[in-house]
Amino acid sequence: MKKLALHWKILIGMALGILFGFLMNNVDGGKDIVSDWIAPFGTIFINLLKLIAVPLILASLIKGVADLKDISKIKQMGLRTIGIYIATTLVAIVIGLAIVNLVKPGAGMDPDTIENIKLSFETSGSDMVTKAKTTQDAGPLQALIDIFPQNIFVALGDASMLQIIFFALFVGICLLLIEEKKAKPLIKFFDSLNEVVMKMVDLIMLFAPYAVFALLANVIIAFDDPEILIKLVAYAACVVGGLILMIGFYLVLVKVIGKKSPLWFLKQISPAQLLAFSTSSSAATLPVTMERVEEHVGVDKEVAGFVLPVGATINMDGTSLYQGIAAVFIMQVIWPEGLTFGNQMVIIFTALLASIGSAAVPSAGMVMLVIVLESIGFPAELLPIGLALIFAVDRPLDMCRTTVNVTGDATVSLLVAKSLGKLREPKVKNWDDNYDKVK
Repeated sequence: MKKLALHWKILIGMALGILFGFLMNNVDGGKDIVSDWIAPFGTIFINLLKLIAVPLILASLIKGVADLKDISKIKQMGLRTIGIYIATTLVAIVIGLAIVNLVKPGAGMDPDTIENIKLSFETSGSDMVTKAKTTQDAGPLQALIDIFPQNIFVALGDASMLQIIFFALFVGICLLLIEEKKAKPLIKFFDSLNEVVMKMVDLIMLFAPYAVFALLANVIIAFDDPEILIKLVAYAACVVGGLILMIGFYLVLVKVIGKKSPLWFLKQISPAQLLAFSTSSSAATLPVTMERVEEHVGVDKEVAGFVLPVGATINMDGTSLYQGIAAVFIMQVIWPEGLTFGNQMVIIFTALLASIGSAAVPSAGMVMLVIVLESIGFPAELLPIGLALIFAVDRPLDMCRTTVNVTGDATVSLLVAKSLGKLREPKVKNWDDNYDKVK
């Protein structure tokens, strides 16, 4: 009997989790049951993925750079990667602005609804403003300073991705600059570490269908006010529609440039997409994304090990698209006089920069949205209300845009590998490949 594919198991887990969440919403004490006895299993799963993300980035990036044998190849790969990431992000922002200006989801919203949202979520909106202020007050070059770690062990402990990537690139380049016989033991160590961590991914993924059940059930019980969700359905539909168009754009690139079947590509990366949807974190999903891209799509380790960690940190196409739509939607509702062509051009530029600085964690886009709004002179006193306006639907939209972020990372890794001649036939490894020898 043929085994059920992993992506189908995850989809079943997601569907059952949603149904279970709605059921528990209508049972006395049901929310407590989910939060106390179900949700922790989802948290454990995310913790396991985050546990292996840092060693995986470190090992794969150092090994990938050292295997290039030529420093000029690093420059070539880096320029192509960054260039494609910037191009896809610009496309995402333009798609978002085009949709929100065409549909105008915020025009004519009932003031009573806005007041209800303000009363329900103003505290959350204020918290986001405070976090954004902290980011802004750090100085214009703080983002550059943050790339260079003072202490690599602190960076590893804090999972500071940009600092870890810098350190890994630095070590990899230095391995190229010393004698091969002296570099070989360390390269072998990181190669072995990479294999071990990838096997950990295989084992952790056995738990994925149950984990997404727990994660989705916990998301569903979080919503107490379905009326507000219904009022914001047009806005949410604009975001989801834009994200679908963005995935369509990726698939065109896969077909035209990557010379691969779009449906085949989606099938290979679907477990990573579903996990991104469930966890709302491209960083937590990174180990799975790397495993799917390397073993199932056929991208060489040296390309995947460079492109994907960088993408999880700076490539936030879904977040950028969302920021464009959210900013204009908020303006349509409470600051329509600010809807000028010039302001929307500023939104494109600021959303691009914000996507690079946006952390690969849940709801980071809400924090960066404040910076986007302030860049166009949005009234400070209206910021908490603006964020409160969209806060109710942020979590499900965060899940959707994270899926697009991960899809974009996988697409760019395919395109870069194709351009460098580093795309090979997929070679899938299973968790029990060596089990018969050790049982």
